[in-house]
This record gives sequence, structure tokens and C-alpha cells, in this order.
Amino acid sequence: MNTKELETFIHLSESLHFGRTAEAMHLSVSAVSRSIQRLEEQAGVALFERDRRQVRLTAAGREYLRYAEQALLNWRLLTQRLNQQGEELQGEISLFCSVTASYSVLSNVLEVFRRRYPRIDLKLHTGDQADAVERIAEGGEDVGITGKPMQLPSRMDYLPLMRTPLHLLVPNIPCAVTEQIAAAGGDFDVALLNRLPFIMPEHGTARSLIQQWCRSQQVRPHIYAQVSGHEAIVSTVGLGLGVGVVPQLVLDTSFLRERVRVVPLLPELPVMDIGVVVLRQSLANPLIKAFWECARSSYRAPI
Repeated sequence: MNTKELETFIHLSESLHFGRTAEAMHLSVSAVSRSIQRLEEQAGVALFERDRRQVRLTAAGREYLRYAEQALLNWRLLTQRLNQQGEELQGEISLFCSVTASYSVLSNVLEVFRRRYPRIDLKLHTGDQADAVERIAEGGEDVGITGKPMQLPSRMDYLPLMRTPLHLLVPNIPCAVTEQIAAAGGDFDVALLNRLPFIMPEHGTARSLIQQWCRSQQVRPHIYAQVSGHEAIVSTVGLGLGVGVVPQLVLDTSFLRERVRVVPLLPELPVMDIGVVVLRQSLANPLIKAFWECARSSYRAPI
């Protein structure tokens, strides 16, 4: 079994872009093309429709995708069983989360996980938590800790761990923004929110929740900047460049929290769910299942 070719096919079926798949798989575009051609020759059918403008899976390609995902999973499970030979679980899990989540959420899970499974190594990658679902869908990570998406892909499972409210932050330093707030008497009505420079997350659950709240209150924020990661919003607001919305969890752990202040809104901003996300089929992997169960037991009060 050529697992590299199956991994390449699965990634291309998600990205539908030879260049992005080549970069992710550390191959040239021509090598990706040859790999797909070999699979098509073996299957005797076209797996992709491709022209100069787009790449699409064929009906046969969609069926082959189900086979490839299951075959790759079966192969990984087999090699794990052969290598362990009755010993305790060992191996490596790749996990993606934000810096904030790494020590405010993940630390609780690791306390249990390390005690139960000392021979499983955790390979941690950090970044914008809004990227977690995409990275797992593309096969780049095994597990993610992130806000629950408004629409979770059908291929994924989500384990809620905790909830954190969203808060509107304003600068707590003398600046043009605080002068504008003071001139309006400090009352945060729709008219004021529409005038203030607003720092918005580039994408992700928080952005969707903010947009949903704004629509319900007929707020049309003047977007000054769009940034990656909630930590960057605290920093940008703390510099006096605008106002923004972040989860309480981020604010509690930010070293810049003294440079911002929370402004209450009515109605209140939504609450954001934080949890673990994986590909559903990955839960057949005993290593990932072990992490999932440790996360569940670490946060005993379900949402």
C-alpha cells in the first residue's frame, strides 16, 4: 500500500488545488499530478475532473475517497497494534490550539493524559484557533481545541469542554478612541458602536457570533482592522487603535488586560463553546480515543 499516494489524494479532495496540496505534502505539482494519475490508472476511472479553472471530484472520486480514508485508517491502526504487541499505548498525537488554550484548557487535560498514558507523545502546534477545523479536515493535525463552529462538518465530532462569554473591550489609556467614547457620554448605543473603529477576527466562530449579534441589534460596525487570533485583538485594543470583542478566557490570561476595560452591553454578547474537535473516523485510533476520553474526564460538568 502506498500510503503517501492515498494521503495526497485525500488532501487534494479537500483542497481541490494541486498547488496547495503539493505544498502541504512537500511535493512538486507534477509529482502530485503523477500520483493521482497512477491511482486513476489502478482504479480504471477518472477520480477528478480538471480544467484550467477548477478541480472537482467525480462520482467515482467521492466513492474512492471513502475507501482511501478507511484504508489509511486501517493501515495506521494495524501498524500501531503490531508495534505495541500487547504493551501500553504508545505513539504520537498531533494537536493544534491557540497559545491561550494551550495553558488555560489543554493543561487540565494533560494532567490526566500524562498520568494515564506516559508513552504517548503530544506534538503541539499553536496558532489561531479558528484554523483548527480546516487543519484537521486537511489531515495536518489529529486533534484541535477550538470554539465550536456554527456549522460543524459532518465528518467531524466535537466534544464540548467549557463555555466562555464574549466581551466588548475598549482602550483603558488616553487615546482618540477613549476621547470619542467620552464625548458621547460613555453610553454604548448603536450609534456609538457604528462610529468607533472596530477590530474584527479574520474568521472563525467568534466572528460568526459577533456578526450574528450585530445583525440582531442592527449594528453596522466600522471595521478598522481584521486580525488573526483573539490575543491580537486584546493587543490592538490595548494600543488604543479601536474596540473589539474577545472571549473572557483570552482576557483572563492576557498580559495586556490592564490596558483594556470591559464595557457591558444589553443585550449581552453570546457565549462561546470551547472543546475538542477530531475527524469522526479518527476516534477508531486508540491514541486519539485516549486523548478524547481524558478530555471528557478532565471537564466533568458537561455543557
